[in-house]
Amino acid sequence: MFQSRILPIAASVVALGLAAPALADDAASLVTVVTSPDAQTQLMAMVLTAQAVEEGADAHILLCGPGGDIALAEAPESATAPQPPRDMSPQGMLQMLMSRGVTVEVCAIYLPGMGADASVLVDGVGVAQPPEMAGAMLADRTRVWSF
Repeated sequence: MFQSRILPIAASVVALGLAAPALADDAASLVTVVTSPDAQTQLMAMVLTAQAVEEGADAHILLCGPGGDIALAEAPESATAPQPPRDMSPQGMLQMLMSRGVTVEVCAIYLPGMGADASVLVDGVGVAQPPEMAGAMLADRTRVWSF
């Protein structure tokens, strides 16, 4: 009877031990795409990306449409207003991620759609080039999160 209870437990422990490294390897690269105009959604995208970076992921953020507004030097209040529970803003978290080496870019059509150039963006935010971005999103071991 003792052996019949131990074998399933041992099998579970071995399976968990093997699964954890596989999950870590799969999360080696992350592309976070933010299109939502909602400040809470934008902030949660930044929070989850920050957590992935803490866990070792190499992250890249692509901001499109209303999501791109958080990268504007003169961003709307929704992008800069502190959100509960930790009084962080989407733009504040974005800048923190950039300080940790995360690449942040707006979609290639974002600025032309506004009739603007890169001078309206926060320092350090670039403009994505479709061939490179598509390559990053298609790369092996890359996860794409869309908000």
